[in-house]
Amino acid sequence: MASSSPSPHLFFERELLLGRPGSAGPLRVWQRSAGGTGSVVWDAALVLARFLEKAASRARAQEEEEEEAGEEEAEEAAAAAAAGVPGGSGESPGGLRRPPFPPPPLLRLRGRSALELGAGTGLVGLMAAALGAHVTVTDLEEAQDLLAMNIECNRNLIRGSIRAKVLKWGEDATAFLPAPDYILMADCIYYEESLEPLLRTLKDLSGPETRIFCCYEERTVGKNPKVEKRYFELLQEDFELQKVPLDEHDEEYRSEDIHIFVIQRKKANLPS
Repeated sequence: MASSSPSPHLFFERELLLGRPGSAGPLRVWQRSAGGTGSVVWDAALVLARFLEKAASRARAQEEEEEEAGEEEAEEAAAAAAAGVPGGSGESPGGLRRPPFPPPPLLRLRGRSALELGAGTGLVGLMAAALGAHVTVTDLEEAQDLLAMNIECNRNLIRGSIRAKVLKWGEDATAFLPAPDYILMADCIYYEESLEPLLRTLKDLSGPETRIFCCYEERTVGKNPKVEKRYFELLQEDFELQKVPLDEHDEEYRSEDIHIFVIQRKKANLPS
């Protein structure tokens, strides 16, 4: 990390405390004092980052419960096998194999791959990397210096890995394949002319198991309602989506007009 902070005339800092026990400190994100939409932390990014932390914490708790249950099951199976009781090797007494255990949870970030689109300051991707994911944060060329600065400022918090790369929506994205486990988007729905390039990139980058977490702030002025309506119309041609209930959001970082959707490719629309 650089020995001196960026100039306050050009940059200002935003902190997001991590709820993780034993955390080395808050995420520190620098923003530009003057710049475009990608130069500052928007509320949707804060909401999505904290949602990821809450959901990942829940997944870790579930993993621990499953590990304990698995150990108990193994002990029971060993005891049953020693006693000559059927079902000691994963089969029921009738000889039928039990269903796979455990079922996949909603969100496990540790060790998984994630790609953030329109990363801006990189806050959402930094949170995912702090939670153990291997993250690529992407944006236009002009955002790369700010992304690099914020990655460097938070190196001590990263439990997975993180890198920044240029990606322009609608252009060739083969360099980012294979498809990541997760695609993250915060407030990427704002320009009508960007919708089709964005959707093309989502289709190019998403595989059958990729889950897309899209968080956006609903806006009621100007062209925003029309743009949002058109986005979801186009999205549902190739994707299925499910809204995350508000009570699943972080208790502090939530708002009635900020929504999170979990999106996945329709099986019928995947390339053969």
